[in-house]
Amino acid sequence: MSFDNLYADTTGEIETDNNVLVVKRIKQTFRLAAEEKDRETIERVLGVYADGCPVARSIKDSIEITSELNLTPM
Repeated sequence: MSFDNLYADTTGEIETDNNVLVVKRIKQTFRLAAEEKDRETIERVLGVYADGCPVARSIKDSIEITSELNLTPM
């Protein structure tokens, strides 16, 4: 299996809380080469994948996580 057409850029926003650096927000940008006809399915998967991700589920109550899709036609 190859994932050459999928890349994810992840950025964390850090703030100071009582002189301790704390991650407050994480933004993920998924870059995917796929057919435009598949956009609806891809966006639906993107909307629910975090529910099955152990890391996302572990931190969701303390760190805001947002995701964005950049779809490039194949």
